[in-house]
Amino acid sequence: MREVGRFALENKNVLDLRRGQLVNPFHIKSVIKYIVSRQNEDGGYSFVQGAESNAQDTHYGLATLRMLDSPFPNIAKTVKWLLELNLDSIYSYYYVTKALVLCGERLNDRFKEYVISTISSGIHFGTEDVYVEVSSEFELTFMVLELANMLNVKYDSDEVKKWIFKLKNADGGFGAHRHSNINSTYYAVASLNFLNYNVNMLHDTKTFLRECEKPYGGFTIIPRSLMPYMEHTYYGVMTLNLLGESCRFPSQTADFVLRCQNANGGFARSDSGISTFENTFQAVSILQKLGFL
Repeated sequence: MREVGRFALENKNVLDLRRGQLVNPFHIKSVIKYIVSRQNEDGGYSFVQGAESNAQDTHYGLATLRMLDSPFPNIAKTVKWLLELNLDSIYSYYYVTKALVLCGERLNDRFKEYVISTISSGIHFGTEDVYVEVSSEFELTFMVLELANMLNVKYDSDEVKKWIFKLKNADGGFGAHRHSNINSTYYAVASLNFLNYNVNMLHDTKTFLRECEKPYGGFTIIPRSLMPYMEHTYYGVMTLNLLGESCRFPSQTADFVLRCQNANGGFARSDSGISTFENTFQAVSILQKLGFL
């Protein structure tokens, strides 16, 4: 069997390509250990050991543990911390809502009222100009739509569809200023899916994604780029799945993902980065979607 990454090699094979599944239990245990070791005394999580707990890492940590069928440690503390957290943005409401649902909690009326208020304000359409830290101009729209669907909040889907398609480009991808990228394409397609649009009809979008898919594994942010990263590979695999398609190079893509695992058990965006909860969630999601987990 060929090499599947330095961490896999050090631990005497992780991926059996013939069987199509992870076979070394240490691989899964190391991911679980990485996440659990970064739970703070208050019950929340942070990917940086010793740093303050935050809602985003708490959600990604819990979501990854759920995918790996691992129980949540100190769940009562986690729920208490989540319920006492000051919620001051769509992002904080989004991650806290998803984390509480993972913990089996019922959501009180303040969550639904906030989503109704946000939709009424019109800011859920997002903006064509986003900060560098934001994944996509559609990310805000995606979050609000997912929350609305989770909380059974009604909205005018036609207006949202019009805004999304306004940023669809000639190459089939989505993105502001006529520049498509895989991040925006994922959030646009996922949002349209929430809006009950038949995304399988987006044939040119499938073509755009295939041009971002690399035979040596992974996906790139745009077709002309050569270097795949974890988040772009996640967006590529997940968008293809939404469109009823699958990855053409699953074993090579799994190889790429495993090369991004560090000795602490977490995953980075590349084979030379630091582990984060978000990248670890993306890695486990990719391996699961490809059938290797």
